[in-house]
Amino acid sequence: MSSDECIFCRIATGELPADIVYEDDELVAFRDVNPQAPTHILVIPREHIESLDETTEPQVELLGRIQLLVKRLAGEEDLDDGYRVVVNTGPAGGQSVNHLHYHLLGGRSLGWPPG
Repeated sequence: MSSDECIFCRIATGELPADIVYEDDELVAFRDVNPQAPTHILVIPREHIESLDETTEPQVELLGRIQLLVKRLAGEEDLDDGYRVVVNTGPAGGQSVNHLHYHLLGGRSLGWPPG
């Protein structure tokens, strides 16, 4: 899939609307349109990366920045009791949009195992 066809790339460029809670030169975070918890935020790189399987060693700093942003957003959302971070990879892993994205879920008790 090209970045022109990718819904998350189009959100990152502002072509499609989203409830954006954070953005900088490398990352965008926005509320999921189909939330699975009271807090459900997606964190994406602006760069089109298909999945976690497509990441490489030079992207380690970017991946670290994503993790730190998730932590920051969890604090801003008052998820003091805990939260879950999910990265679905591939069809069997539940990935429905082929652009690397982290789900920040919280605001309710999250059971285990997940769906």
